[in-house]
Amino acid sequence: MQDAFLRRQKDRLMSPMAGQAFAAIHPNTISVIALFIGLGSVVAILAQMYWVGLILWALNRIMDGLDGVVARVHQKQSDFGGYLDLFLDFIIYLTVPIAFMVTLPTMTNLWAGLFLISSYVLNSISWTTLAALLEKRQRHTVNRLTSMEMPTGLIEGAETIVFYTIFYLLPSYLAIFFTAMAILVVFTASQRVWWAYRHLN
Repeated sequence: MQDAFLRRQKDRLMSPMAGQAFAAIHPNTISVIALFIGLGSVVAILAQMYWVGLILWALNRIMDGLDGVVARVHQKQSDFGGYLDLFLDFIIYLTVPIAFMVTLPTMTNLWAGLFLISSYVLNSISWTTLAALLEKRQRHTVNRLTSMEMPTGLIEGAETIVFYTIFYLLPSYLAIFFTAMAILVVFTASQRVWWAYRHLN
């Protein structure tokens, strides 16, 4: 919901960081490094080292923001880079809650975790299919945030960061926050279905 505004702020803050120091580093390399940092966070969760996991999660998000800035600053943008960035993001988005489910395997956590992951599937279908249809119709927005067209919704990148941070900080309340996020993600998917109904008929 806040991604368009926050992307402008991110670009303003990170563009100086993406100068000569990153001129020789390909953005895709940064994306892969971010993946391994994120997987390190997953390992920390499994070891119940939640503060370490939180720090690595924050570093993962910083690196994930940096790859796009480096690509834009050094004119290294590509469709594959955007695709890779999204694909690797979803590996972390899925493995973090799964790691919590493995570490804290109560029945309520498992059911809430399954609900959350199921909501991701619905949301992914709601926007990837819609993105393909918009590309087919050559409908492009001015402020597109990814390599594909994606109408905005309630839960986007910024809101995901907030929820995941809460997972690390309050693991005892995991089921509550899993469920709350899942409900909001399903609502986001329904927003896109409604948008498609109004604009694609």
